[in-house]
Amino acid sequence: MNNKKILWICLAIIGGGLLVTALIFSTEPEAQQEGASLETAMLVDVTTIKKGTFEPLVVATGTVQPIEDVNLSPLVSGQVIRRDPAFTPGGFVKKNQVLLQIDPADYRNTLELRKSEYMQSQTTLDTEMGRQEIAVQDLQLITDDSLFGNNPLSEDERELVLRKPQLNAVKANIGAAKAAVDQAQLNLERTTIRAPFDAHILSQNVTNGSLVAQGDILGRIVGTKEYWVVATVPVSKLQWLSFPDNDSEKGASVRIENASAWPDDAYREGYLDRQIGALDGQTRLARVLIKVTDPLATTSELKGKPKLMIGTFVEVSIQADAIPNIVRLHRDYVRSNKTVWVMKEGKLEIRNVEIVLTDDTYAYIRGGLEDNEKVVITDLSTVSNGIGLRTASDAMDQEMEQ
Repeated sequence: MNNKKILWICLAIIGGGLLVTALIFSTEPEAQQEGASLETAMLVDVTTIKKGTFEPLVVATGTVQPIEDVNLSPLVSGQVIRRDPAFTPGGFVKKNQVLLQIDPADYRNTLELRKSEYMQSQTTLDTEMGRQEIAVQDLQLITDDSLFGNNPLSEDERELVLRKPQLNAVKANIGAAKAAVDQAQLNLERTTIRAPFDAHILSQNVTNGSLVAQGDILGRIVGTKEYWVVATVPVSKLQWLSFPDNDSEKGASVRIENASAWPDDAYREGYLDRQIGALDGQTRLARVLIKVTDPLATTSELKGKPKLMIGTFVEVSIQADAIPNIVRLHRDYVRSNKTVWVMKEGKLEIRNVEIVLTDDTYAYIRGGLEDNEKVVITDLSTVSNGIGLRTASDAMDQEMEQ
C-alpha cells in the first residue's frame, strides 16, 4: 500500500469522527431552567430564636477549705494526765468539750499561795487604816497648837503626817496581790484544754504522759459548722454575680458537684459569701468564697447528701443575675469572630453579634439578632454572604409541587 492510500484512509477516519461528534451534540437534550436555583441551594437545619430574660450559670472549679482552722497550743507547760478518746484523728468534738488535761497540781498550789499573799496585804491595809486614825488625831493636835498658828503645815507635810504615801503603797500591794491571784486562777484554768468550737480532729500530737510547753502544737482541729469553697472565675463575669452586703444576707446560690467522687445526681448547695480582693497569682482569675453550711451532712435535713472533704477539687455552678432582653443561643452555633449564620429569605447572612456573657452551654447575645429569626445550626464547609439555603421543609414542599 502506497503513501497516498494511507493518507486518504486517515482523512476518511477523521472525517467520520467529526460527523459522529456533530450528530451527538445536535441531539443532546437541553437543561430545564425551572427549579435550577432550588437544586443548588444547600440543605440546612435552623432554629428560631426568641428574646427574653435569662439567668446564666457561671461554671468554675474550686477547692474545699475550712473556715475555722486551728493548731491547738497550750498556754501553760506541764505533763498531760488525761486525753479525751475523741481527741484523735477523725474524731468529732463539741464546743467546750475537754480535750486534754495538764497536771494542775503546781498551778493549784501557786493559786493558794497567791491567795495567802492577797490576804496578808488585806491585813496590812487594816493595820494601816488604824494608823491613819492616829495620824488624823496627831494632825488635829498640831493645828490646835497656837504656837504654830492656823496653818502650821504645808500640803505635802500634811500628807506625810496623815501617812498618805504609806496608804498608797499598801493599796498598790493589794492590787498587785489581786492580779497575782487572778493570774494564778487563769493559769489553773488553762491546764484544761477545751474545744473552742464544734470541731473535727485532723491530727493529734500528744497523749497521756506527754510533756508540753507553751507554743507546742498539740493537734489540728477544724470547725464543722461551715466550710468554704475557694473558686476562680474570670474577672469579666464578676459583674453578673451577687455578693451579700452583710453577714445576715446570702449571695447568689451555688450548686457544688464532684464528678470524680460523687454519684451523677449528687450535689451540695452553697451561696456566694465573699470576693477576695486579689487575683490568683498563676491564673490571673478572680477568687470568690462560697460558703457551705453543715459540710459534713450531720443534720437530718442533709441525711444522705455527700460530705465535703478538705482539699477536694469540686465543680461549682453559680447562679448569675438575670439578664433581660437578650437571645440565648447554644455556644456551638456561634461561629468564628463572634458571628452567627442567619437564614433570611432563602439566603445566608453572616451576622456580627454582641455577646454579653457565655457559660458552659450558652452564649447570651444582646445585639445582632432579632425575634423569630432563623439561625443556621448546620456546619457548612464553605460559606459566604448570599448563598442559597433551604431547609428540609422547603425541600418537601418543592417535591409536593412537582
